[in-house]
Amino acid sequence: MKELTIDATIDNVAAVTAFVDEQLEQLNCSMKTQYQVDVAIDELFGNIANYAYNPDVGAATVRVEVTKNPLAVVITFIDNGVPYDPLAKADPDVTLSAEKREIGGLGIYMVKKSMDDVSYEYKDGKNILKIRKNI
Repeated sequence: MKELTIDATIDNVAAVTAFVDEQLEQLNCSMKTQYQVDVAIDELFGNIANYAYNPDVGAATVRVEVTKNPLAVVITFIDNGVPYDPLAKADPDVTLSAEKREIGGLGIYMVKKSMDDVSYEYKDGKNILKIRKNI
């Protein structure tokens, strides 16, 4: 298991992505899988940066674990910000045109569709969001 604790800012999305990509490259993960994980990081860490501590800045921890049977990467995002379950909101109606759709929710919808598992819990004053992607 590898872990990175860093200020939850938009400027640090690239550092978090590089940290996770380093672990994925050790697994000889496909570019498609890496891209899907990178998009998920951008969405999830971006949300923490924009909303968890607003208007202040706080730390977030990103944990990367590898599981076997099946081979997968589990990425956990942990912050002490405002409690928020992004999975509680209904999925957007993607059959509607962009003009008719409500704003928000499309990013987490894409994460849910591209990952093999997404879970959230609020425990001990922390938001804990996990994504799992089979390699």
